[in-house]
Amino acid sequence: ESPLAPFGGMEQLAWSPAGRTIAYTSRKKKGKEYAISTNSDIYFYSLETARTQNMTEGMMGYDTNPQFSPDGKFMAWLSMERDGYEADKNRLFVLELATGKKIYLTESFDYNTDSFVWSSDNRTIYMVSPVKGTTQLFAADIVSKMITPITEGKHDYLSVALGNDRLIAKRQSLSQPTEIYSVDIASGQATDLSAENKEILDELRMGAVEERWIATTDGQEMLTWVVYPPDFDAKKSYPTLLYCQGGPQSMVSQFWSYRWNLQIMAANGYIVVAPNRRGLPGFGQEWLEQISGDYGGQNMKDYLAAIDAVAKEPFVDKNRLGCTGASYGGFSVYWLAGNHKGRFKAFLAHAGIFNLEAQYLETEEMWFANWDMGGPFWDKSNAVAQKTYATSPHKYLDKWDTPIMITHGEYDYRILASQGMMAFNAAQLKGIPSRMLIFPDENHWISKPQNGILFQREFFRWFDEWLK
Repeated sequence: ESPLAPFGGMEQLAWSPAGRTIAYTSRKKKGKEYAISTNSDIYFYSLETARTQNMTEGMMGYDTNPQFSPDGKFMAWLSMERDGYEADKNRLFVLELATGKKIYLTESFDYNTDSFVWSSDNRTIYMVSPVKGTTQLFAADIVSKMITPITEGKHDYLSVALGNDRLIAKRQSLSQPTEIYSVDIASGQATDLSAENKEILDELRMGAVEERWIATTDGQEMLTWVVYPPDFDAKKSYPTLLYCQGGPQSMVSQFWSYRWNLQIMAANGYIVVAPNRRGLPGFGQEWLEQISGDYGGQNMKDYLAAIDAVAKEPFVDKNRLGCTGASYGGFSVYWLAGNHKGRFKAFLAHAGIFNLEAQYLETEEMWFANWDMGGPFWDKSNAVAQKTYATSPHKYLDKWDTPIMITHGEYDYRILASQGMMAFNAAQLKGIPSRMLIFPDENHWISKPQNGILFQREFFRWFDEWLK
């Protein structure tokens, strides 16, 4: 299988400059091993000898995205260290083809590498990395291993390509969908090359996006994005939504989404609080890895710390707080529904985990369940696993008392729709005001335009009913 299903693309294959070798990504496993392992490798196939060679044998996690240097002397690729851990640090490696020497280029860099491109002189690799709530461009010297930032600011760079003496990159933010930019390598100054959305954006007013650093319960500082309504008036009092991120290891960055769009929420009259709670990349490996085996722990305290801090503002109505999220964010909504102590007046969960024990046996990503949950729920000797399952949202149903809406796609194999149906039935049986919206033709995401419009309409219909 190459590229790797379901997300791999042509970035997982590469021709050598001479055209004699194909480098490709593959996870050559079958059956149960395929379900529980993330160990993919980079293979070379020679057109001259018809032989295949594993170039990353012994490297146990994901090895993906091979790229040859322009002179054909090196190959760079992305590598995760540990088998079964799909959110491990995405490291940048370089292989010297003549000697077989492997160079760990980002060893001193405590962040992921998302994508990269070689310089024309074969000495530098330009890469995209998430850092502190944004995604920026960096330059990595393959000799000194020095990592130098190129860009900064409130935006996300999504890709990088070489354009003569400049970089060509896609960029977005919480206030702008993706456009193409030309970036000066020396100064980081970006010049827009496309204006695909200008006519629409000229008709819209975006709300202000504020960067806040909020103290957590264990004495850390947590970046939280706060998005305000376009006509925000500090003398007024607004309903406020806590946005819970999915993943769970996905940074709350300057992302643009047609589903979870924080500006659309703000435009409907809500202040939006979006914390980079524990378990997200961009803040170092320790911050990222804390969440594994601690689903109902510190990251939930981080959520509450964020909403409590912003709720102290006079323009936030403490009696009109809502909470929403998808996937792990949906799990967070279900968990907080039983542990919020009256903070919230309405919840909405999409594609969330409600029963962790059922989730362990239902998901198509067994490696994920084994790593993040700690293993199977029947292993009573596994303290990490038992701690995880003890915090399953369904075990707090006795404390559910707040209106909740649930949405799910019936083609979802990551988190089955039965999870949402269980949560909805529980709310109904307890007499809690509740609604359920099932998308029979959607998977873990809502990707069809008309379904997206329906989701937005029902999202605000629900929160407007309970918070306005």
